[in-house]
Amino acid sequence: MIKFATAINCIDGRVQIPVIDYFKKNYKINYVDIITIPGANKILAENRNSTIKAIKNYLNISVNVHKSKIAAIVGHYDCAGNPANKETQLNDIIIAMKNVASWDLNVDIIGLWVDKNWKVSLVK
Repeated sequence: MIKFATAINCIDGRVQIPVIDYFKKNYKINYVDIITIPGANKILAENRNSTIKAIKNYLNISVNVHKSKIAAIVGHYDCAGNPANKETQLNDIIIAMKNVASWDLNVDIIGLWVDKNWKVSLVK
């Protein structure tokens, strides 16, 4: 059975492959739909950007067409779109997770952090 996940991620190409690999290894996912925007975790945490509507529409397609069952809000080291320190970015991820969960799209929401060595860890 083909399984999809969704990553709401920064456009930074350095973080795409580590996130895809994390999903494949930890969740036995075949494919990852990637929704990208600079500083995605900050935009979703602030919840006041017009981009939110587009992200919600894209996630809706991933969930309803590809049957994605899990979506990640991703933050990363050295982000140009969210140049805040790690602690602030982790907080943004947690707030963003709550905001996206409020959309009631029937998908599990997780947070992921990509460190300076491009290692992915779960945000709790």
